[in-house]
Amino acid sequence: MGEFELIRRHFQRAGVAQPGNVVLGVGDDCALLQPAPGHQLAISTDMLVEGRHFFADVDPEALGHKALAVNLSDLAAMGARPLGCTLALSLPRADDAWLAAFARGLFALADAHACPLVGGDTTRGPLNLCITVFGELRPGQASRRDAAQVGDDIYVSGRTGEARLALEWLLGTPWARAAVGPELPADLRARLERPTPRLALGQALAGVAHAALDLSDGLTGDLGHILAASGVGADIALADLPVAPVLAALPDAERQTCLLSGGDDYELLFTAPVSARAAVQAAAQASGTAVARIGTVSAAPGLRLLDASGEAVAFRAKSFDHFG
Repeated sequence: MGEFELIRRHFQRAGVAQPGNVVLGVGDDCALLQPAPGHQLAISTDMLVEGRHFFADVDPEALGHKALAVNLSDLAAMGARPLGCTLALSLPRADDAWLAAFARGLFALADAHACPLVGGDTTRGPLNLCITVFGELRPGQASRRDAAQVGDDIYVSGRTGEARLALEWLLGTPWARAAVGPELPADLRARLERPTPRLALGQALAGVAHAALDLSDGLTGDLGHILAASGVGADIALADLPVAPVLAALPDAERQTCLLSGGDDYELLFTAPVSARAAVQAAAQASGTAVARIGTVSAAPGLRLLDASGEAVAFRAKSFDHFG
Protein backbone atom coordinates (compact mmCIF):
# COMPACT_ATOMS: atom_id res chain seq x y z
CA MET A 1 0.00 0.00 0.00
CA GLY A 2 1.57 3.27 -1.14
CA GLU A 3 1.20 6.71 0.44
CA PHE A 4 -1.68 7.92 -1.73
CA GLU A 5 -3.53 4.62 -1.50
CA LEU A 6 -3.12 4.83 2.30
CA ILE A 7 -4.70 8.29 2.33
CA ARG A 8 -7.48 7.31 -0.05
CA ARG A 9 -8.33 4.12 1.83
CA HIS A 10 -8.27 5.44 5.39
CA PHE A 11 -8.59 9.23 5.41
CA GLN A 12 -10.44 10.33 2.26
CA ARG A 13 -14.11 9.66 3.02
CA ALA A 14 -15.99 9.46 -0.27
CA GLY A 15 -19.68 10.19 0.08
CA VAL A 16 -19.43 11.85 3.49
CA ALA A 17 -20.96 15.33 3.35
CA GLN A 18 -18.72 18.17 4.53
CA PRO A 19 -20.01 21.00 6.73
CA GLY A 20 -20.74 24.25 4.93
CA ASN A 21 -17.66 25.91 6.36
CA VAL A 22 -15.40 23.48 4.44
CA VAL A 23 -14.98 24.89 0.94
CA LEU A 24 -12.28 22.39 -0.04
CA GLY A 25 -11.11 19.37 1.95
CA VAL A 26 -8.67 16.46 1.52
CA GLY A 27 -6.96 16.12 -1.85
CA ASP A 28 -5.50 19.50 -2.82
CA ASP A 29 -2.43 21.54 -1.85
CA CYS A 30 -4.43 23.42 0.81
CA ALA A 31 -7.81 23.05 2.46
CA LEU A 32 -10.17 26.02 2.30
CA LEU A 33 -12.24 26.89 5.37
CA GLN A 34 -14.81 29.67 5.63
CA PRO A 35 -15.41 31.05 9.16
CA ALA A 36 -18.80 32.57 9.86
CA PRO A 37 -19.00 36.32 9.21
CA GLY A 38 -17.64 38.38 12.08
CA HIS A 39 -15.70 35.49 13.65
CA GLN A 40 -12.00 34.94 14.39
CA LEU A 41 -10.01 31.77 13.74
CA ALA A 42 -8.71 29.75 16.70
CA ILE A 43 -5.83 27.41 15.78
CA SER A 44 -3.98 24.84 17.88
CA THR A 45 -1.45 22.05 17.20
CA ASP A 46 -0.49 19.08 19.36
CA MET A 47 1.95 16.28 18.68
CA LEU A 48 1.82 12.75 20.14
CA VAL A 49 5.03 10.71 19.97
CA GLU A 50 5.27 6.98 20.66
CA GLY A 51 7.15 6.30 23.88
CA ARG A 52 6.67 9.88 25.05
CA HIS A 53 2.91 10.37 24.97
CA PHE A 54 1.60 6.82 24.54
CA PHE A 55 2.68 3.21 24.89
CA ALA A 56 3.62 1.21 21.80
CA ASP A 57 0.83 -1.32 22.45
CA VAL A 58 -1.98 1.22 22.95
CA ASP A 59 -5.27 0.42 21.21
CA PRO A 60 -5.01 2.33 17.89
CA GLU A 61 -8.71 3.23 18.00
CA ALA A 62 -8.18 4.87 21.39
CA LEU A 63 -5.08 6.59 20.02
CA GLY A 64 -7.08 8.03 17.13
CA HIS A 65 -9.58 9.39 19.63
CA LYS A 66 -6.96 10.90 21.92
CA ALA A 67 -4.91 12.45 19.12
CA LEU A 68 -7.90 14.59 18.17
CA ALA A 69 -9.32 14.99 21.69
CA VAL A 70 -6.25 16.78 23.06
CA ASN A 71 -6.52 19.33 20.26
CA LEU A 72 -10.27 19.81 20.60
CA SER A 73 -9.64 20.41 24.30
CA ASP A 74 -7.59 23.49 23.38
CA LEU A 75 -10.52 24.84 21.36
CA ALA A 76 -12.77 24.13 24.33
CA ALA A 77 -10.55 26.20 26.61
CA MET A 78 -10.86 29.18 24.29
CA GLY A 79 -14.62 28.74 23.86
CA ALA A 80 -14.28 28.04 20.12
CA ARG A 81 -16.43 25.92 17.82
CA PRO A 82 -14.50 23.43 15.64
CA LEU A 83 -14.27 23.99 11.88
CA GLY A 84 -11.90 21.22 10.84
CA CYS A 85 -8.51 19.57 11.41
CA THR A 86 -5.42 18.34 9.60
CA LEU A 87 -3.34 15.25 10.39
CA ALA A 88 0.41 14.81 9.86
CA LEU A 89 1.20 11.14 10.35
CA SER A 90 4.63 9.47 10.51
CA LEU A 91 4.43 5.67 10.34
CA PRO A 92 7.14 3.00 10.60
CA ARG A 93 5.07 0.87 8.17
CA ALA A 94 1.67 0.93 6.46
CA ASP A 95 -0.27 -1.50 8.69
CA ASP A 96 -3.77 -1.68 7.20
CA ALA A 97 -5.53 -3.04 10.31
CA TRP A 98 -3.81 -0.52 12.61
CA LEU A 99 -4.71 2.37 10.30
CA ALA A 100 -8.33 1.26 10.01
CA ALA A 101 -8.70 1.22 13.81
CA PHE A 102 -6.88 4.54 14.23
CA ALA A 103 -9.08 6.20 11.60
CA ARG A 104 -12.20 4.74 13.26
CA GLY A 105 -11.34 6.38 16.57
CA LEU A 106 -10.36 9.66 14.95
CA PHE A 107 -13.46 9.97 12.79
CA ALA A 108 -15.88 8.92 15.53
CA LEU A 109 -14.78 11.89 17.63
CA ALA A 110 -14.49 14.20 14.61
CA ASP A 111 -18.05 13.40 13.55
CA ALA A 112 -19.36 13.87 17.09
CA HIS A 113 -18.03 17.45 17.13
CA ALA A 114 -18.45 18.41 13.45
CA CYS A 115 -14.68 18.66 12.97
CA PRO A 116 -13.90 17.12 9.57
CA LEU A 117 -10.42 16.06 8.53
CA VAL A 118 -9.52 18.48 5.69
CA GLY A 119 -5.89 17.64 4.91
CA GLY A 120 -2.48 16.65 6.20
CA ASP A 121 0.58 14.60 5.30
CA THR A 122 2.00 11.09 5.68
CA THR A 123 5.59 9.87 5.74
CA ARG A 124 7.66 6.87 6.84
CA GLY A 125 9.40 7.23 10.19
CA PRO A 126 8.94 6.71 13.95
CA LEU A 127 5.26 6.72 14.97
CA ASN A 128 4.33 10.38 15.43
CA LEU A 129 0.92 12.03 15.20
CA CYS A 130 0.49 15.76 14.75
CA ILE A 131 -3.01 17.26 14.49
CA THR A 132 -3.87 20.90 13.91
CA VAL A 133 -7.41 22.04 14.70
CA PHE A 134 -9.19 25.13 13.42
CA GLY A 135 -12.11 26.74 15.20
CA GLU A 136 -14.07 29.95 15.24
CA LEU A 137 -15.37 32.35 17.86
CA ARG A 138 -16.58 35.92 18.09
CA PRO A 139 -13.99 38.65 18.76
CA GLY A 140 -13.59 39.38 22.46
CA GLN A 141 -15.16 36.05 23.51
CA ALA A 142 -11.97 33.97 23.91
CA SER A 143 -11.14 32.81 27.44
CA ARG A 144 -7.46 33.77 27.42
CA ARG A 145 -4.85 32.82 30.02
CA ASP A 146 -3.98 36.46 30.73
CA ALA A 147 -7.52 37.55 31.67
CA ALA A 148 -7.92 36.36 35.29
CA GLN A 149 -8.92 39.17 37.67
CA VAL A 150 -8.47 39.59 41.41
CA GLY A 151 -11.57 38.32 43.19
CA ASP A 152 -12.48 35.81 40.47
CA ASP A 153 -13.72 32.39 41.48
CA ILE A 154 -11.61 29.48 40.21
CA TYR A 155 -13.42 26.43 38.81
CA VAL A 156 -12.51 23.03 37.44
CA SER A 157 -14.70 20.76 35.34
CA GLY A 158 -15.08 17.07 36.06
CA ARG A 159 -12.36 15.52 38.22
CA THR A 160 -8.58 15.41 38.09
CA GLY A 161 -6.16 12.62 38.89
CA GLU A 162 -7.71 9.49 37.41
CA ALA A 163 -5.57 9.62 34.27
CA ARG A 164 -2.41 9.80 36.39
CA LEU A 165 -3.56 6.85 38.49
CA ALA A 166 -4.20 4.83 35.31
CA LEU A 167 -0.75 5.75 34.00
CA GLU A 168 0.93 4.69 37.26
CA TRP A 169 -0.94 1.38 37.12
CA LEU A 170 0.23 0.76 33.56
CA LEU A 171 3.79 1.58 34.65
CA GLY A 172 3.47 -1.02 37.43
CA THR A 173 3.83 1.47 40.30
CA PRO A 174 3.18 -0.50 43.53
CA TRP A 175 0.86 2.03 45.22
CA ALA A 176 -1.27 2.29 42.08
CA ARG A 177 -1.51 -1.49 41.71
CA ALA A 178 -2.47 -1.78 45.39
CA ALA A 179 -5.20 0.85 45.09
CA VAL A 180 -6.72 -0.34 41.82
CA GLY A 181 -6.20 -4.10 41.96
CA PRO A 182 -4.87 -6.65 39.48
CA GLU A 183 -6.96 -5.38 36.54
CA LEU A 184 -7.26 -1.80 35.26
CA PRO A 185 -10.99 -0.95 35.02
CA ALA A 186 -12.15 0.18 31.59
CA ASP A 187 -13.51 3.49 32.90
CA LEU A 188 -10.17 4.34 34.56
CA ARG A 189 -8.21 3.41 31.41
CA ALA A 190 -10.58 5.60 29.40
CA ARG A 191 -9.70 8.63 31.53
CA LEU A 192 -6.14 8.28 30.25
CA GLU A 193 -6.67 6.98 26.72
CA ARG A 194 -10.05 8.49 25.73
CA PRO A 195 -10.31 11.94 27.35
CA THR A 196 -13.47 13.99 26.80
CA PRO A 197 -12.91 17.44 25.27
CA ARG A 198 -15.23 19.86 27.10
CA LEU A 199 -16.34 21.71 23.98
CA ALA A 200 -19.96 22.27 25.01
CA LEU A 201 -18.90 23.72 28.36
CA GLY A 202 -16.21 25.92 26.80
CA GLN A 203 -18.64 27.37 24.30
CA ALA A 204 -21.27 27.92 26.99
CA LEU A 205 -18.69 29.83 29.05
CA ALA A 206 -17.75 32.19 26.20
CA GLY A 207 -18.34 35.70 27.49
CA VAL A 208 -18.83 34.36 31.04
CA ALA A 209 -15.39 33.09 32.03
CA HIS A 210 -12.47 35.49 32.24
CA ALA A 211 -9.49 33.12 31.85
CA ALA A 212 -9.29 29.42 31.02
CA LEU A 213 -7.03 26.59 29.92
CA ASP A 214 -7.30 22.84 29.58
CA LEU A 215 -5.54 20.65 32.11
CA SER A 216 -2.92 18.69 30.21
CA ASP A 217 0.10 18.88 32.52
CA GLY A 218 -1.33 19.01 36.07
CA LEU A 219 -3.63 21.35 37.97
CA THR A 220 -1.06 23.33 39.97
CA GLY A 221 1.37 23.69 37.10
CA ASP A 222 -1.30 24.65 34.58
CA LEU A 223 -2.96 27.08 37.01
CA GLY A 224 0.48 28.64 37.36
CA HIS A 225 0.35 29.53 33.66
CA ILE A 226 -2.84 31.55 34.21
CA LEU A 227 -1.41 33.25 37.29
CA ALA A 228 1.84 34.19 35.54
CA ALA A 229 0.09 35.46 32.41
CA SER A 230 -2.45 37.46 34.43
CA GLY A 231 -0.05 38.79 37.07
CA VAL A 232 -2.14 37.46 39.97
CA GLY A 233 -2.07 34.78 42.68
CA ALA A 234 -4.53 32.18 43.90
CA ASP A 235 -5.82 30.38 46.97
CA ILE A 236 -7.10 26.83 46.40
CA ALA A 237 -9.15 24.95 49.00
CA LEU A 238 -8.03 21.31 48.97
CA ALA A 239 -11.33 20.20 50.48
CA ASP A 240 -13.21 21.60 47.48
CA LEU A 241 -11.32 19.57 44.85
CA PRO A 242 -13.56 16.87 43.33
CA VAL A 243 -12.10 13.46 44.22
CA ALA A 244 -12.97 10.21 42.45
CA PRO A 245 -13.74 7.33 44.86
CA VAL A 246 -10.73 5.36 43.59
CA LEU A 247 -8.46 8.26 44.56
CA ALA A 248 -10.06 8.78 47.98
CA ALA A 249 -8.52 5.53 49.22
CA LEU A 250 -4.97 6.53 48.28
CA PRO A 251 -2.43 7.70 50.87
CA ASP A 252 -2.36 11.50 51.16
CA ALA A 253 0.90 12.00 49.26
CA GLU A 254 -0.11 9.85 46.29
CA ARG A 255 -3.63 11.32 46.20
CA GLN A 256 -2.23 14.85 46.09
CA THR A 257 0.21 13.84 43.34
CA CYS A 258 -2.66 12.59 41.20
CA LEU A 259 -5.01 15.50 41.95
CA LEU A 260 -2.53 18.35 41.69
CA SER A 261 0.18 17.34 39.25
CA GLY A 262 -1.17 14.32 37.40
CA GLY A 263 -1.78 15.67 33.92
CA ASP A 264 -3.68 14.17 30.96
CA ASP A 265 -7.03 15.17 32.51
CA TYR A 266 -8.13 17.53 29.71
CA GLU A 267 -10.64 19.15 32.02
CA LEU A 268 -11.20 22.91 31.91
CA LEU A 269 -9.74 25.17 34.60
CA PHE A 270 -11.24 28.65 34.47
CA THR A 271 -11.90 31.83 36.40
CA ALA A 272 -15.07 33.89 36.45
CA PRO A 273 -16.35 36.84 38.49
CA VAL A 274 -18.43 36.19 41.61
CA SER A 275 -21.35 37.88 39.85
CA ALA A 276 -21.28 35.10 37.23
CA ARG A 277 -21.87 32.17 39.60
CA ALA A 278 -25.39 31.57 38.34
CA ALA A 279 -24.21 31.84 34.73
CA VAL A 280 -21.42 29.34 35.37
CA GLN A 281 -23.89 26.86 36.84
CA ALA A 282 -26.23 27.43 33.91
CA ALA A 283 -23.35 26.70 31.49
CA ALA A 284 -22.50 23.54 33.41
CA GLN A 285 -26.10 22.37 33.33
CA ALA A 286 -26.59 23.23 29.64
CA SER A 287 -23.43 21.32 28.69
CA GLY A 288 -24.06 18.38 31.01
CA THR A 289 -20.67 18.90 32.65
CA ALA A 290 -20.04 19.06 36.39
CA VAL A 291 -18.00 22.03 37.62
CA ALA A 292 -16.63 22.73 41.08
CA ARG A 293 -15.59 26.05 42.57
CA ILE A 294 -12.18 25.37 44.13
CA GLY A 295 -10.60 28.72 44.96
CA THR A 296 -10.17 32.44 44.48
CA VAL A 297 -7.86 34.67 42.47
CA SER A 298 -5.90 36.98 44.77
CA ALA A 299 -3.67 40.02 44.42
CA ALA A 300 -0.87 38.37 46.42
CA PRO A 301 1.44 36.57 43.98
CA GLY A 302 1.91 32.82 44.13
CA LEU A 303 -0.30 29.79 44.58
CA ARG A 304 -1.44 28.70 48.04
CA LEU A 305 -3.14 25.42 48.91
CA LEU A 306 -5.34 25.65 52.00
CA ASP A 307 -6.51 22.85 54.29
CA ALA A 308 -9.99 22.63 55.82
CA SER A 309 -9.07 25.15 58.53
CA GLY A 310 -7.71 27.66 56.02
CA GLU A 311 -4.06 26.98 56.83
CA ALA A 312 -1.51 26.83 54.02
CA VAL A 313 -0.27 23.34 53.11
CA ALA A 314 3.28 22.82 51.92
CA PHE A 315 3.50 21.48 48.38
CA ARG A 316 5.69 21.56 45.33
CA ALA A 317 3.89 22.88 42.26
CA LYS A 318 4.87 20.64 39.38
CA SER A 319 3.88 20.53 35.76
CA PHE A 320 4.98 18.13 33.04
CA ASP A 321 7.83 19.56 30.95
CA HIS A 322 9.27 17.70 27.97
CA PHE A 323 12.67 19.29 28.54
CA GLY A 324 12.52 19.63 32.32
